[in-house]
Amino acid sequence: GDWSSDVCSSDLVIARRAERAGLPIRPDRDFEIVNPENDARYRDYWGSYHELMARRGVTPDLARAILRTNTTAIGAIAVHRGDADSLICGTFGQYLWHLKYVTEVLGRDGLSPHGALTLMIMEDGPLFIADTQVNPVPSPDQIAQSVLGAVRHAKRFGVTPKVALCSHSNFGNLDTDSGRRMREAMALLDAETRNFVYEGEMSIDAALDPELVGRMFPDSRLEKAANILIFAYSDAANAARNILRMKAGGLEVGPILMGMGNKAHIVTPSITARGLLNVSAIAGTPVAHYG
Repeated sequence: GDWSSDVCSSDLVIARRAERAGLPIRPDRDFEIVNPENDARYRDYWGSYHELMARRGVTPDLARAILRTNTTAIGAIAVHRGDADSLICGTFGQYLWHLKYVTEVLGRDGLSPHGALTLMIMEDGPLFIADTQVNPVPSPDQIAQSVLGAVRHAKRFGVTPKVALCSHSNFGNLDTDSGRRMREAMALLDAETRNFVYEGEMSIDAALDPELVGRMFPDSRLEKAANILIFAYSDAANAARNILRMKAGGLEVGPILMGMGNKAHIVTPSITARGLLNVSAIAGTPVAHYG
Protein backbone atom coordinates (compact mmCIF):
# COMPACT_ATOMS: atom_id res chain seq x y z
CA GLY A 1 0.00 0.00 0.00
CA ASP A 2 0.89 3.70 -0.16
CA TRP A 3 1.40 5.10 3.36
CA SER A 4 0.80 8.81 3.93
CA SER A 5 0.47 11.04 6.98
CA ASP A 6 -3.02 11.78 5.72
CA VAL A 7 -5.39 8.85 6.32
CA CYS A 8 -7.89 10.15 3.78
CA SER A 9 -5.11 10.29 1.18
CA SER A 10 -4.20 6.67 1.90
CA ASP A 11 -7.82 5.61 1.57
CA LEU A 12 -8.09 7.41 -1.75
CA VAL A 13 -4.90 5.92 -3.19
CA ILE A 14 -5.88 2.37 -2.19
CA ALA A 15 -9.46 2.86 -3.44
CA ARG A 16 -8.17 4.04 -6.82
CA ARG A 17 -5.79 1.10 -7.10
CA ALA A 18 -8.57 -1.34 -6.24
CA GLU A 19 -10.78 0.25 -8.88
CA ARG A 20 -7.97 0.15 -11.46
CA ALA A 21 -7.46 -3.54 -10.72
CA GLY A 22 -11.16 -4.22 -11.22
CA LEU A 23 -11.73 -5.15 -7.57
CA PRO A 24 -15.10 -4.40 -5.97
CA ILE A 25 -13.62 -3.95 -2.46
CA ARG A 26 -13.14 -0.48 -0.99
CA PRO A 27 -11.42 0.90 2.15
CA ASP A 28 -13.56 1.43 5.26
CA ARG A 29 -16.43 -0.44 3.65
CA ASP A 30 -14.86 -3.87 3.07
CA PHE A 31 -11.63 -3.60 5.04
CA GLU A 32 -9.87 -1.36 7.55
CA ILE A 33 -6.56 0.39 6.91
CA VAL A 34 -3.92 0.61 9.60
CA ASN A 35 -1.68 3.58 8.78
CA PRO A 36 1.41 3.56 11.05
CA GLU A 37 1.94 7.28 10.36
CA ASN A 38 -1.49 8.31 11.60
CA ASP A 39 -3.53 5.85 13.64
CA ALA A 40 -5.28 6.61 16.91
CA ARG A 41 -4.15 3.24 18.29
CA TYR A 42 -0.43 3.90 17.82
CA ARG A 43 0.20 4.67 21.50
CA ASP A 44 -1.64 1.51 22.54
CA TYR A 45 0.25 -0.58 19.97
CA TRP A 46 3.76 0.49 20.85
CA GLY A 47 2.81 0.30 24.51
CA SER A 48 1.69 -3.32 24.06
CA TYR A 49 4.89 -4.15 22.20
CA HIS A 50 7.05 -2.53 24.87
CA GLU A 51 5.18 -4.37 27.60
CA LEU A 52 5.89 -7.68 25.86
CA MET A 53 9.52 -6.90 25.04
CA ALA A 54 10.74 -4.66 27.88
CA ARG A 55 12.82 -7.46 29.41
CA ARG A 56 14.35 -8.31 26.06
CA GLY A 57 16.18 -5.03 25.74
CA VAL A 58 13.46 -3.07 23.92
CA THR A 59 13.26 0.50 25.22
CA PRO A 60 10.19 2.72 24.79
CA ASP A 61 11.99 4.68 22.04
CA LEU A 62 12.80 1.47 20.19
CA ALA A 63 9.26 0.19 20.60
CA ARG A 64 7.94 3.44 19.12
CA ALA A 65 10.32 3.18 16.15
CA ILE A 66 9.48 -0.48 15.45
CA LEU A 67 5.74 0.17 15.60
CA ARG A 68 6.13 3.02 13.08
CA THR A 69 8.08 1.06 10.48
CA ASN A 70 7.81 -2.72 10.98
CA THR A 71 4.57 -3.94 9.43
CA THR A 72 5.13 -7.51 10.64
CA ALA A 73 5.39 -6.35 14.25
CA ILE A 74 2.35 -4.11 13.76
CA GLY A 75 0.33 -7.02 12.36
CA ALA A 76 1.43 -9.33 15.17
CA ILE A 77 0.38 -6.77 17.79
CA ALA A 78 -2.98 -6.35 16.00
CA VAL A 79 -3.57 -10.12 16.28
CA HIS A 80 -2.31 -10.16 19.89
CA ARG A 81 -4.73 -7.35 20.86
CA GLY A 82 -7.66 -8.97 19.01
CA ASP A 83 -7.91 -6.27 16.34
CA ALA A 84 -7.13 -8.82 13.61
CA ASP A 85 -7.81 -12.54 13.28
CA SER A 86 -4.67 -13.44 11.36
CA LEU A 87 -1.47 -12.03 9.91
CA ILE A 88 0.16 -12.60 6.50
CA CYS A 89 3.66 -11.28 5.90
CA GLY A 90 6.85 -12.18 4.04
CA THR A 91 6.42 -10.69 0.56
CA PHE A 92 9.85 -9.12 1.03
CA GLY A 93 12.80 -9.96 3.24
CA GLN A 94 14.00 -13.19 4.81
CA TYR A 95 11.53 -15.71 6.22
CA LEU A 96 13.28 -16.11 9.58
CA TRP A 97 13.33 -12.33 10.09
CA HIS A 98 9.54 -12.25 9.92
CA LEU A 99 9.33 -15.39 12.06
CA LYS A 100 11.30 -13.63 14.79
CA TYR A 101 8.71 -10.88 15.22
CA VAL A 102 5.74 -13.21 14.84
CA THR A 103 7.00 -15.58 17.55
CA GLU A 104 8.16 -12.79 19.88
CA VAL A 105 4.65 -11.37 20.03
CA LEU A 106 2.30 -14.31 19.48
CA GLY A 107 4.51 -16.65 21.48
CA ARG A 108 3.24 -14.76 24.53
CA ASP A 109 -0.21 -16.07 23.61
CA GLY A 110 1.00 -19.65 23.93
CA LEU A 111 1.61 -20.20 20.22
CA SER A 112 4.79 -21.83 18.92
CA PRO A 113 5.68 -22.55 15.28
CA HIS A 114 6.76 -26.10 14.61
CA GLY A 115 7.11 -26.10 10.85
CA ALA A 116 6.20 -24.60 7.50
CA LEU A 117 3.96 -26.70 5.26
CA THR A 118 3.56 -26.20 1.53
CA LEU A 119 0.77 -27.75 -0.53
CA MET A 120 1.73 -28.40 -4.15
CA ILE A 121 -1.27 -29.07 -6.39
CA MET A 122 0.03 -31.40 -9.11
CA GLU A 123 -1.68 -32.92 -12.14
CA ASP A 124 -2.08 -36.23 -10.31
CA GLY A 125 -3.24 -34.73 -7.03
CA PRO A 126 -2.07 -32.82 -3.95
CA LEU A 127 1.37 -33.21 -2.40
CA PHE A 128 2.27 -31.68 0.97
CA ILE A 129 5.90 -30.86 1.83
CA ALA A 130 7.40 -29.96 5.23
CA ASP A 131 9.33 -28.40 6.90
CA THR A 132 10.34 -25.92 4.23
CA GLN A 133 11.37 -22.98 6.42
CA VAL A 134 11.27 -23.11 10.22
CA ASN A 135 13.74 -25.76 11.48
CA PRO A 136 16.93 -26.07 9.37
CA VAL A 137 17.88 -29.41 10.95
CA PRO A 138 14.82 -30.58 12.89
CA SER A 139 15.15 -32.84 15.91
CA PRO A 140 13.21 -36.13 16.02
CA ASP A 141 10.57 -34.43 18.16
CA GLN A 142 10.30 -31.51 15.70
CA ILE A 143 9.98 -33.99 12.82
CA ALA A 144 7.17 -35.80 14.65
CA GLN A 145 5.44 -32.46 15.32
CA SER A 146 5.69 -31.58 11.61
CA VAL A 147 4.08 -34.92 10.76
CA LEU A 148 1.17 -34.29 13.13
CA GLY A 149 0.70 -30.71 11.90
CA ALA A 150 0.83 -31.75 8.24
CA VAL A 151 -1.72 -34.49 8.87
CA ARG A 152 -4.13 -32.02 10.51
CA HIS A 153 -3.89 -29.65 7.57
CA ALA A 154 -4.22 -32.41 4.98
CA LYS A 155 -7.48 -33.48 6.63
CA ARG A 156 -8.70 -29.89 6.57
CA PHE A 157 -8.19 -29.94 2.79
CA GLY A 158 -10.18 -33.17 2.58
CA VAL A 159 -7.10 -35.30 1.86
CA THR A 160 -6.54 -38.70 3.45
CA PRO A 161 -2.97 -38.40 4.75
CA LYS A 162 -0.27 -40.87 3.73
CA VAL A 163 3.02 -39.73 5.25
CA ALA A 164 6.57 -40.57 4.23
CA LEU A 165 9.53 -39.61 6.45
CA CYS A 166 12.14 -38.95 3.78
CA SER A 167 15.87 -39.64 3.93
CA HIS A 168 18.71 -40.89 1.73
CA SER A 169 18.51 -43.99 3.94
CA ASN A 170 15.90 -46.66 3.30
CA PHE A 171 14.61 -48.57 6.32
CA GLY A 172 17.89 -48.56 8.19
CA ASN A 173 20.26 -49.41 5.33
CA LEU A 174 22.45 -46.32 5.94
CA ASP A 175 23.77 -44.93 9.22
CA THR A 176 23.30 -41.29 8.23
CA ASP A 177 22.30 -38.30 10.32
CA SER A 178 18.96 -37.93 8.53
CA GLY A 179 18.29 -41.66 8.78
CA ARG A 180 18.93 -41.70 12.53
CA ARG A 181 16.70 -38.69 13.18
CA MET A 182 13.91 -40.13 11.04
CA ARG A 183 14.09 -43.48 12.82
CA GLU A 184 13.85 -41.72 16.18
CA ALA A 185 10.87 -39.70 14.91
CA MET A 186 9.21 -42.96 13.81
CA ALA A 187 9.70 -44.33 17.32
CA LEU A 188 8.06 -41.22 18.82
CA LEU A 189 5.08 -41.59 16.48
CA ASP A 190 4.83 -45.32 17.19
CA ALA A 191 4.65 -44.64 20.92
CA GLU A 192 0.98 -43.71 20.53
CA THR A 193 -1.89 -45.04 18.43
CA ARG A 194 -2.27 -42.97 15.26
CA ASN A 195 -5.26 -42.68 12.94
CA PHE A 196 -3.20 -42.10 9.80
CA VAL A 197 -0.68 -44.03 7.72
CA TYR A 198 2.99 -43.14 7.99
CA GLU A 199 6.23 -44.87 7.05
CA GLY A 200 9.97 -44.29 7.00
CA GLU A 201 12.72 -43.68 6.81
CA MET A 202 12.65 -43.91 3.02
CA SER A 203 13.88 -42.21 -0.15
CA ILE A 204 11.56 -39.95 -2.11
CA ASP A 205 11.30 -42.30 -5.08
CA ALA A 206 10.20 -45.09 -2.76
CA ALA A 207 7.71 -42.78 -1.07
CA LEU A 208 6.09 -41.96 -4.40
CA ASP A 209 6.28 -45.45 -5.98
CA PRO A 210 4.40 -48.19 -4.08
CA GLU A 211 5.80 -50.88 -6.37
CA LEU A 212 9.37 -49.83 -5.60
CA VAL A 213 8.84 -49.68 -1.85
CA GLY A 214 7.12 -53.06 -2.02
CA ARG A 215 10.27 -54.60 -3.48
CA MET A 216 12.52 -52.88 -0.97
CA PHE A 217 10.37 -53.40 2.12
CA PRO A 218 7.44 -55.77 1.59
CA ASP A 219 5.99 -55.01 5.05
CA SER A 220 5.66 -51.29 4.35
CA ARG A 221 2.59 -49.59 5.78
CA LEU A 222 2.31 -47.49 2.61
CA GLU A 223 0.12 -49.31 0.11
CA LYS A 224 -0.27 -46.20 -2.06
CA ALA A 225 1.99 -43.30 -2.92
CA ALA A 226 2.63 -40.85 -0.10
CA ASN A 227 0.94 -37.46 -0.34
CA ILE A 228 2.87 -35.90 2.57
CA LEU A 229 6.67 -35.75 2.40
CA ILE A 230 8.49 -34.84 5.62
CA PHE A 231 12.17 -33.98 5.18
CA ALA A 232 15.14 -34.12 7.54
CA TYR A 233 16.47 -30.74 6.38
CA SER A 234 14.62 -27.55 5.45
CA ASP A 235 17.06 -27.12 2.54
CA ALA A 236 15.81 -30.39 1.03
CA ALA A 237 12.14 -29.60 1.64
CA ASN A 238 12.48 -26.11 0.18
CA ALA A 239 14.36 -27.43 -2.85
CA ALA A 240 11.65 -30.02 -3.53
CA ARG A 241 8.98 -27.35 -3.27
CA ASN A 242 10.75 -24.99 -5.67
CA ILE A 243 11.58 -27.70 -8.23
CA LEU A 244 7.96 -28.80 -8.34
CA ARG A 245 6.82 -25.19 -8.66
CA MET A 246 9.34 -24.07 -11.27
CA LYS A 247 9.80 -27.18 -13.40
CA ALA A 248 6.82 -29.45 -12.86
CA GLY A 249 4.01 -26.89 -13.04
CA GLY A 250 2.92 -27.34 -9.44
CA LEU A 251 0.49 -24.76 -8.06
CA GLU A 252 1.74 -23.71 -4.65
CA VAL A 253 -0.50 -23.04 -1.65
CA GLY A 254 1.44 -21.74 1.33
CA PRO A 255 3.71 -21.87 3.15
CA ILE A 256 1.29 -22.61 5.99
CA LEU A 257 2.85 -21.82 9.37
CA MET A 258 1.97 -24.81 11.55
CA GLY A 259 1.52 -24.45 15.29
CA MET A 260 0.24 -20.87 15.23
CA GLY A 261 -3.48 -21.59 15.41
CA ASN A 262 -3.97 -20.06 11.94
CA LYS A 263 -3.13 -16.64 13.42
CA ALA A 264 0.00 -16.03 11.32
CA HIS A 265 1.39 -17.14 7.97
CA ILE A 266 4.70 -16.13 6.41
CA VAL A 267 4.92 -16.34 2.62
CA THR A 268 8.03 -15.95 0.47
CA PRO A 269 8.99 -13.11 -1.92
CA SER A 270 8.34 -15.33 -4.96
CA ILE A 271 4.64 -15.63 -4.12
CA THR A 272 2.17 -14.52 -6.78
CA ALA A 273 -1.05 -12.55 -6.37
CA ARG A 274 -2.93 -15.84 -6.79
CA GLY A 275 -0.73 -17.38 -4.11
CA LEU A 276 -1.53 -14.55 -1.71
CA LEU A 277 -5.22 -15.08 -2.39
CA ASN A 278 -4.83 -18.77 -1.53
CA VAL A 279 -3.05 -18.01 1.76
CA SER A 280 -5.65 -15.35 2.57
CA ALA A 281 -8.39 -17.94 2.14
CA ILE A 282 -6.60 -20.21 4.63
CA ALA A 283 -5.97 -17.37 7.09
CA GLY A 284 -9.57 -16.21 6.85
CA THR A 285 -11.03 -19.60 7.75
CA PRO A 286 -11.55 -20.07 11.50
CA VAL A 287 -9.80 -23.18 12.78
CA ALA A 288 -13.08 -24.41 14.26
CA HIS A 289 -14.56 -24.54 10.75
CA TYR A 290 -11.93 -27.04 9.61
CA GLY A 291 -13.52 -29.80 11.64
